[in-house]
Amino acid sequence: MKNVYVIALLGLAWVNSSSAGQLEIEVHGMTCAFCVDSLQRNLGKLPDIEAAEVSLKHKKVRIETTDDAVDIERIRQTVLDSGFTPIKITSRVDEN
Repeated sequence: MKNVYVIALLGLAWVNSSSAGQLEIEVHGMTCAFCVDSLQRNLGKLPDIEAAEVSLKHKKVRIETTDDAVDIERIRQTVLDSGFTPIKITSRVDEN
């Protein structure tokens, strides 16, 4: 019976961890591959950031978060501290 209970708890933890969110940020000031690399590394250091994908062509950053309640102001400040200007931040919560 204990094994069933432990498996059920692990299943609940997995369901909770899969309720991630996504952010898309329009960024001005990126001009080269070094800009992309720098911004991607800086965003990747933040807690609750699972992945950061930076597109130089589209001037956008797509961020996958481990939780839908992330500190958007901290992310915005990280973009600014990296030398770029966040223009528009769009948030979307996955419904898995």
